[in-house]
Amino acid sequence: MHTQDINAWRHDHVFDQDSVRSGERRTLIVVLLTLVTMFIEIFAGMVYGSMALLADGLHMGSHATALGIAAFAYAYARRHAGDHRFSFGTGKINALGGFTGAILLVGFAVFMGIESIDRFFNPVAIVFDKAILVAGVGLVVNGISAWILGAHGHDHASGHGGQDHHHEHDHNRRAAYFHVLADALTSLLAIFALLAAKYLGWQWMDPIMGIVGAILITRWSWGLLRDTGQVLLDRQVHELDEKIRDIIETGTSDRISDLHVWSIGPGLYAGIIAIVSDAPATPHDYRDRVRQRLPQMVHVTFEVEQCVGHRHPPAA
Repeated sequence: MHTQDINAWRHDHVFDQDSVRSGERRTLIVVLLTLVTMFIEIFAGMVYGSMALLADGLHMGSHATALGIAAFAYAYARRHAGDHRFSFGTGKINALGGFTGAILLVGFAVFMGIESIDRFFNPVAIVFDKAILVAGVGLVVNGISAWILGAHGHDHASGHGGQDHHHEHDHNRRAAYFHVLADALTSLLAIFALLAAKYLGWQWMDPIMGIVGAILITRWSWGLLRDTGQVLLDRQVHELDEKIRDIIETGTSDRISDLHVWSIGPGLYAGIIAIVSDAPATPHDYRDRVRQRLPQMVHVTFEVEQCVGHRHPPAA
């Protein structure tokens, strides 16, 4: 019976997810800015009797909720980073937050499209000055928010001295960014449409710009749904497959018989690699070779089999 202490060979699965990420700080700032604007607009709408201001304040509240989901995902992932119930850490909560945000964006785009089509066939009277004022306030607030979230919008996992460079977007931050960018876009399109309607009499421009905005937001949402869905479903990361094969097989008789690589967080990957060789190295040696070139491979498991009686020529 093995009685030695094996703690020296244990390793955690935190992968730096317990630290406060820049995206979390920026998202919290934007949530605060959105909430302040929401309360000011609702208060002003009630005091001055402006339905336009009141409606935009409530609209800001819906976006504050969506941004709050992103902030919650960051906090939950950080606080539970050391929870052993999460087999590969909490990095995927980032993708889950992004996926949820993308679904909310799709809902927003669908509502926006339906409402715009209805307005096209059933136009309503527009109080232009107040509507332009509200759209201007929304554009400024969301433009500032987009700038806060958009600066340096991806995490890096990089190496030097011959190591490969890789970066992956923070999906949670990307979802929050798309929310405020979508709102800024709708405000910009609204201002253009309202000015055209007020000074040129083009009443149809308002719903048309709404439809254009809905289409653009749907495209952004689809890209985010696709990327986060691939992470959540453990889609094979093919761009790393070839690099791993090159590291293991080039100049040796080692052959990879089975290879699985998947994302477990922003810029973090896990892998299971089965190797067949005439003269295999130790799993520790293979791990060092892979992680020296690909530091983003934070959790790699090797299965090594010696192929007796079969000679494999070294790979070119």
